Amino acid sequence: MNIKFYRMWALVERDLRKFFRSPALMMSSMIFPMMQLIVLGYAFGGKIRDVTVGIVDQDHTEMSWQVEEAFAGVATGPKMFHIIHYPAMPEAMKDLRTGGIGAIVNIPENFSRRAYNENRPRLGLVVDNSDQITSSSLESELQSVVDQLNVNMAAQLNLGSNPMITSGPLASRLPGAIALDTVEVYPYVEYIKYLLPGSIAMAVFIVAMIGGGITFIDDKSRGLHEGYLVTPIHKAELVMGLDLAGTAKGLMAGLVITFIGGMIAGIPQLWNPVRLFYLIIVVSVASLCMISFMFLIMVRIDDPLVPRAIFGVLNTLLFFPSGSIYPTYGFPFWLRWISVVDPFTYTVDALRNLLLRGSGIEGIYQDVLILAGFSAVMIAGSIALFKRQI
Repeated sequence: MNIKFYRMWALVERDLRKFFRSPALMMSSMIFPMMQLIVLGYAFGGKIRDVTVGIVDQDHTEMSWQVEEAFAGVATGPKMFHIIHYPAMPEAMKDLRTGGIGAIVNIPENFSRRAYNENRPRLGLVVDNSDQITSSSLESELQSVVDQLNVNMAAQLNLGSNPMITSGPLASRLPGAIALDTVEVYPYVEYIKYLLPGSIAMAVFIVAMIGGGITFIDDKSRGLHEGYLVTPIHKAELVMGLDLAGTAKGLMAGLVITFIGGMIAGIPQLWNPVRLFYLIIVVSVASLCMISFMFLIMVRIDDPLVPRAIFGVLNTLLFFPSGSIYPTYGFPFWLRWISVVDPFTYTVDALRNLLLRGSGIEGIYQDVLILAGFSAVMIAGSIALFKRQI
């Protein structure tokens, strides 16, 4: 075999020239690994902070106020949680089932009477166990508050001379010690169920990326858009038509993953007609939001390599900060702000409310409105930036 080096070098030179003429490809090859390191490094294993905990005081006595002050003291200290007050349990349970709060501390009306009678006064703790990581952290922190209350009560009963009683677990065994009864709202939620909303959102995003972004650039490079531009079609009609086509594809992909993933994960009442109706609404508006987001990014791009180059960057920047895999309560401040402007966040939250918490319209309408608002802004931006030229 007669191998000539100059022939191979011609191929090397051609590919290197192509690489250096594509700044997006060069930047993504360096930015993607760095972004993955930063985002994934801070997105997992962080300490849970700033969870909202509701308190319902049905006793309204000096002793119940002392309990509230003890929880408020922790809220202003380590800041794992902050508290809000509810007048009654039904209002608090409504917010718990829509993901508005992470737990409820219930002080029953006979709390102080049982405490004065040294008859084992009890506090109720109701946790949203659809997020096992957050609920476990809250249970542990709230139990430590109750343990400290018991230590203080033991000291007030002049048992301070015996450090074995006034500190540690023995204090919680005294007759007048406060007990914390924990109730989980839902049956045990396996991690596969927790992951399902993120997987559905990922399916919609992949369709938006491949069926929207990449196909749009490929069609443009092949000259297919020239056929559109010789017609009297308005650019707004062209943009919205492509967005609607992408929405239909995203809806089909999202629903397929919802049904198959739901059956694999064992989601109860998956075929409930009302829930199916709400799922179609959420997946439709999420698809519209993601396809319009991709269209806005690609509307001025001509290089077919760009959408392929930034796919990994967008995936890392949108999927992991959304709370799909780890609760956003464990994120640092800057990563939480990314989650606030991330459409994935609202898609995952709405799907989690429907599939895990069994919520209805009250659990999804805010997310749907935010996604619709995102869509309107991005469609308007795409129309403004779209150039009716070849």
